[in-house]
Amino acid sequence: MSVPSGVRPGLPLESAKPRNPLSRARIERISDRTVSAFGLVFGLQTLPTALGQLGDLREPWGTVWMVTIFGGLALTVILAIVQRGVKIAMGVLSVLYLAAIVTWPLLAADPSAFGSDKPWVWFLCSVFTAFAAVAFPLWLAIAYTFVTPIAYGIVRALPAGGGAGFELAALDTIYALILGGVILAIIAMMRQASSAVDTAQSQALDRYANAVRQHATEVERVQVDAIVHDSVLTTLLSAASARTPEQKELAAAMAADAIGHLHAAEAATPEDQSAVGLDRLTERLVTAANAFSSPFEVAVRDVEVHTLPVNVAEAVYSATVQAMVNSMQHAGGPDIHRAVSIRGGGPAATVEVVIRDDGRGFTESEVPAERLGLRISIRDRLAKVGGRARIESEPGAGTTVTILWPSADQPPLGSSAVSAGMHEPAVAGGQEAAE
Repeated sequence: MSVPSGVRPGLPLESAKPRNPLSRARIERISDRTVSAFGLVFGLQTLPTALGQLGDLREPWGTVWMVTIFGGLALTVILAIVQRGVKIAMGVLSVLYLAAIVTWPLLAADPSAFGSDKPWVWFLCSVFTAFAAVAFPLWLAIAYTFVTPIAYGIVRALPAGGGAGFELAALDTIYALILGGVILAIIAMMRQASSAVDTAQSQALDRYANAVRQHATEVERVQVDAIVHDSVLTTLLSAASARTPEQKELAAAMAADAIGHLHAAEAATPEDQSAVGLDRLTERLVTAANAFSSPFEVAVRDVEVHTLPVNVAEAVYSATVQAMVNSMQHAGGPDIHRAVSIRGGGPAATVEVVIRDDGRGFTESEVPAERLGLRISIRDRLAKVGGRARIESEPGAGTTVTILWPSADQPPLGSSAVSAGMHEPAVAGGQEAAE
């Protein structure tokens, strides 16, 4: 017997996911777009200053560096929108920016022109430390956040970089370090938090999937146990009482039907919610009722237009057969009158099956706990699919078992809730069944 290997696609595992989860991938997309937009805004603010200083730089290198840096900022915005290669572009631009700082003394044609005015590359230092925080691993981003401002401070203090002096260069360096460190810390914390959420969600989904698999395995085990208890038991009773060739042929047919149930249980999954006609279920019940050595009188009404889920049909069939088996075993001999009525679309339920006999009856409270037919094979089986069984019996007054689906006091499994107008059916004798 195979065991369901997991949850089918599109079933509970996917629906359990939050609509907009805080995931690492989502944080990365937000970081890419936010930082690239931040870089473009600062770049546009810096562009007038860069154009004003272009005459003090060596040509054509001054123009090449400006086109490379500012064109790269615009390119990262486009790549962030389409989510293609944005981190690679940010990483490359960060390296190029550091190269521009280091080579600034060679780029400046007249270093004295930058004694009072800061080089335009300074105004983009925080932009490219943010790029490095997004594009590089944490250790490399930390290194870049320290190296780039320090490199600028050293170049700025040199005569070839403008000779701003140690104090001014140190203040600019510390400012850039603080701002870059704050940006790096924010991005690192967001990544860490999103990774923790991803891990927790993955673990929760794994536990959920494991629980579903265990539930599916248990449902299949209960289903197979019920088939063995009901169909096989019915077949054995029929075979034991078979005397004529016709009865033996019926017993053989019931054995084949029981084997078919076992194969169907192996092939079907507990999530199978395909529909079956009530008339098909009725045919099976009529065949089972006629197979007993003391056949049941069968009455059928309004079963042609109704359908029900496959698992519900199996539960109703197995519970009905179990009720008939109980009647055969405990109600009395062949002189006892036994009847089964099957009704579709009644006032209380889509399916209503009533099994009656005028046999010896019993007191339900006195049934030993180890007898599982009523509790497991009838009541619990129907309750699992949203149905209900009501049992009326008194010593010497016979027994009536009423099977309803869906139950009036709980919604059926896999279907919408029962309408508010649904009410309890009347059963023979007018007494409430023992619950």
